[in-house]
Amino acid sequence: MILSCNHISKAFGTDEILSEVSFHIEDQEKASIVGINGAGKSTLLKAISGELEPTKGNVEMGPGERLSVLSQDHFQYDQFTVLDTVLMGHTVLWDIMKQREALYAKPDFSDEDGIKVAELEEKFAELGGYNAESDAAALLSGLGIKEDKHYMLMGELSGKEKVRIMLAKALFGEPDNLLLDEPTNDLDLDTVQWLESYLSEFEHTVLVVSHDRHFLDSVCTHTVDIDFGKVTLFAGNYSFWYESSQLALRQAQNQKAKAEEKKKELEEFIRRFSANVSKSKQTTSRKKMLEKLNIEEIRPSTRKYPGIIFQMDREPGNQILEVKGLRATTDDGTVLFNDVNFTVEKGDKIVFLSRDPRAMTAFFEIINGNRKAQGGDYKWGVTITTAYLPLDNTKFFESDLNLVDWLAQFGEGNEVYFKSFLGRMLFSGEEVLKKVNVLSGGEKMRCMIARMQLKNANCLILDTPTNHLDLESIQAFNNNLKIYKGN
Repeated sequence: MILSCNHISKAFGTDEILSEVSFHIEDQEKASIVGINGAGKSTLLKAISGELEPTKGNVEMGPGERLSVLSQDHFQYDQFTVLDTVLMGHTVLWDIMKQREALYAKPDFSDEDGIKVAELEEKFAELGGYNAESDAAALLSGLGIKEDKHYMLMGELSGKEKVRIMLAKALFGEPDNLLLDEPTNDLDLDTVQWLESYLSEFEHTVLVVSHDRHFLDSVCTHTVDIDFGKVTLFAGNYSFWYESSQLALRQAQNQKAKAEEKKKELEEFIRRFSANVSKSKQTTSRKKMLEKLNIEEIRPSTRKYPGIIFQMDREPGNQILEVKGLRATTDDGTVLFNDVNFTVEKGDKIVFLSRDPRAMTAFFEIINGNRKAQGGDYKWGVTITTAYLPLDNTKFFESDLNLVDWLAQFGEGNEVYFKSFLGRMLFSGEEVLKKVNVLSGGEKMRCMIARMQLKNANCLILDTPTNHLDLESIQAFNNNLKIYKGN
């Protein structure tokens, strides 16, 4: 089984997004599609799924193979039950089910109908129809949709619940080829781990676009890189692609390095990476692909990574934060958390987990003085300075200031000083004169990170910091937080 893209091009007017894209993914291979925002990742998935007609080229699958796509339209199935929506993911089986129902409902059931039903029953059994409802229910439960909701109408559920049901619909029936665009959006940590495990055991072809680096590393055996104006397929997951492209970049910058030394360094890197592959199901296939990898294929990436550099003006003392008996409720009295007690030690790097993300946001808003607790207290150490990245930054951008004037509100310095911080976050030239109220979600996040860097704080408070960021920004964020000496 092979999914092949043959010379696919796609243009919108005079703007060519994809040009002569050719690659193929074999059975059991799982590839992430990576590229900067606007490179054409989602366009490529839509061209493969048939949602968009390529300007040129075609997509081929094996005879009789089924393609399943994670739908982004969360209102399309509002009149159907949750269970039926998932069953509709297997289009062939669903069609047979509807034909069976129609024939069994006929008041004048004929001999000819009996023959037709017998044929349908045989196909129904071959496709696992008798276990279909229990299989669909198991998928829904794995994705956190409880049984009491399986027979509700989709229109009665929340947007986050619909996201999970659309994911179950895409996975249902083990399709031969699976296309997933941002599958981890709006999933909690437990559900993401369930999905990682499910896809690691999945024995067919997967193509995925995601900004979740850990998810890509856990699931993918290959990387489809959109760069240099074309697409290249690499063996290995995202971290392998990133580390090897960075190694190639360092080598390119060191003009004195001999070709043979470069080759040895890359080969040693591949050997080390092969030894660290953790997913047993994928170890063999990854090693085989890495053995076949042509060293000459590894090139430095043209991507730009923002300069996210958090520094401290002041060394923190031993007292960081003490929380005693903290309690928070919503306006309608729902308890978000109660009697929370802990002490933060110097150098701690702490992750907050909750099945209800409102609880984490409420906690962060309280310790930043933006919200009142319904009980308890907290106390910061006298040496502590904080920089906060809130989940909702809307109120910060309700003005028509340009980027330089906007950033100047949060620090002292001249225009050149503020432009240097914006430049680190990849805003250059005329871009710094853009009005902040027209920025995209990702651009707003980069502005908020620039604002944080101005503070030189010794304690960073980050509420879902990877929201709206591309993989390049996330990678830069990760790299700096690893070496940041504060809390």
